[in-house]
Formats: sequence, structure tokens, C-alpha cells
Amino acid sequence: MPEAIQAAALPRTRRWARVLLAGPGAIVVTLALLAGMPLWLPGGAAGIDNLAVPLVLAPLIWAALFFHACLDRNLARVALVAGALFVVHGALVASRLTATPAVEAAK
Repeated sequence: MPEAIQAAALPRTRRWARVLLAGPGAIVVTLALLAGMPLWLPGGAAGIDNLAVPLVLAPLIWAALFFHACLDRNLARVALVAGALFVVHGALVASRLTATPAVEAAK
């Protein structure tokens, strides 16, 4: 009987993990990408392309992460891709926030 309970609990756990990766996980990773993209995108001729492009791409990034979480059979790969994107862009934002301004460095 305990084996049947464990077999029934596994799909439920995987389903909740998939829901969390497709729902709030996709939103959080998209927001991290929105915060990090201006740091590596070029400014463009007007100097605002690095700000406008992430805003335009935000729905597409969220949709890609959402559908990847829903459709990929390997849940570990979904978590790895989302986690890597979050860590890389989170590190970019953290490095920018902790950097000392040039004015203070000159003193």
C-alpha cells in the first residue's frame, strides 16, 4: 500500500513543480532578464534601444519560458535553463548595484 501512495504522489509533486516553474518562476525570471538586459544590450543611435528592446521582448520571453515549462518532458532541464538565466542576469544586476561610482573612486 505505501508503494501505491508514493507512486500517486510523484506525479502530483512533478505537476506542482511544473506549475511553479511555468507560473511565478517564469515571471520572476522574466523580470530578472528585464533588469539585466540593458546592461549588455548596445544603446543604439538614440541611446534608448537597450531600454526599449527588453520592454518589447518581455511578453515573448515570458511566453518562451512558460511554454518551455509546460511542454518539455524533462523537468530538470526546465529548472536548469530558468535557473541559469536567473543567476546570470541577477549577477549582472548585482554587480552593477555594488559597483562604486567613478566620482567616489576618484576621491
